[in-house]
Amino acid sequence: MAGKTAGRTGGKPGAKGIAARLAATQLLHAVMFDKRLLSDVITAQASPLTRLSPPERARAQSMATGVLRHLARLDQVLDNFLDRPTPPKVRNTLRLAAFEMLHDNAPAHGVVNAAVEIVRGSQKYRHLAGLVNAVARKVSTEGAAIWQSQPPQALPSWLAKPIAKTYGKAVLPAIEAAHQAGAAIDLTLKEPQMAPAMAARLQATVLPSGSLRLKGRPQVSSLAGYAEGQWWVQDAAAAMPARLLGKISGARVLDLCAAPGGKTMQLAAAGARVTALDLSEGRLSRLHENLGRTGLSAEVVAADALHWPDQRLFDAVLLDAPCSATGTIRRHPDLPIVKAGADMAALFQLQADMIDAALGHLRPGGKLVYCTCSLLPREGERQIAEALARHPGLQVVSPQSAVPGLDPAWQTPEGGWRLRPDFWADLGGMDGFYLALLQKPDAKQATGPAGGPEMFG
Repeated sequence: MAGKTAGRTGGKPGAKGIAARLAATQLLHAVMFDKRLLSDVITAQASPLTRLSPPERARAQSMATGVLRHLARLDQVLDNFLDRPTPPKVRNTLRLAAFEMLHDNAPAHGVVNAAVEIVRGSQKYRHLAGLVNAVARKVSTEGAAIWQSQPPQALPSWLAKPIAKTYGKAVLPAIEAAHQAGAAIDLTLKEPQMAPAMAARLQATVLPSGSLRLKGRPQVSSLAGYAEGQWWVQDAAAAMPARLLGKISGARVLDLCAAPGGKTMQLAAAGARVTALDLSEGRLSRLHENLGRTGLSAEVVAADALHWPDQRLFDAVLLDAPCSATGTIRRHPDLPIVKAGADMAALFQLQADMIDAALGHLRPGGKLVYCTCSLLPREGERQIAEALARHPGLQVVSPQSAVPGLDPAWQTPEGGWRLRPDFWADLGGMDGFYLALLQKPDAKQATGPAGGPEMFG
């Protein structure tokens, strides 16, 4: 759909707003037809966003994400005004136009004209410009009632079935509603005691966990405290695993799968001597940037966690394992589309192997935090149950002090915690997460550095 339209977006009459919209449709094509994650498309060298200005890039990404979040609702509206099959790329243009008018309340005239111009710019589909014009105008005048009557977008069966089976059929629509609502921007403070003062400066809400939740979608880098490194962006749920370790000042802690570095910074800010390891050098560059901005320090290592030859034993290991990321759909609505039907057996085995590797780097009596941003028990509760069976003496333990915001009602039978998107619904929800704190055997006999296991108070 790029064709001639892409060449006409340089400021000629009628081209206002076309560039971002065209890029948004191209992002949708990549997700829906090529089954590529939106984050991968955006960061690719040949990304549709490459030639856009920063505001246009943000707008294109926001529009594409919005369409994916409301895909079923948009299709229900469009199906009322289409009497014939529509080529997928043309349908994406109509989806985008409908989203702008029905969700963003954008003026119909500009939206309809932009959709028509995008289709006219395609050699293959220009003959459908009249259809796009007619349907988009129908949406602008008759689509609102249909749009408002639709329930939140349903999860695909491959994900809906295990969620309903695990948490109950009544929970499924609550999670779907949380996904549709999207995710706010949460901040973790370098100095948690500054939460009230920083919340006042940012007009943010202090969550039960101590994270700050911003209103709207501000430009993060322009906010108070950013340049000074007083906080970093991190979902409230993602900030909880590191807090399971309690007092870790002086402890040697290994952060596996560390990039982009939110948990590394939490550990370093708490006074730990952190080694941050990740396979991706590209992702570690962002971790270096975050450490530099916040003035925190850590040893950063690019290596495969399964084959890292370092013989040091650590007081604690934090493993944020690779997973299906199904707990982050409220911020990544492309996941159910891209991962539909994927065979995750290899992923489950990788998680088990990484638990075993993490324990190999842990001193006797040391503690392991295992977490995944997944809603699937196979990546959480079952992984821990199987790890306990593989490692005699390994046990799930409770933190030695309360973790703010971690509700005891969320604890699971094996001793971990299950966080869901529908929790804190009145505050805007949280990412889905599983987290557990485990202790390696022989803690009483351990003579590790800095005083041994009591450092985890």
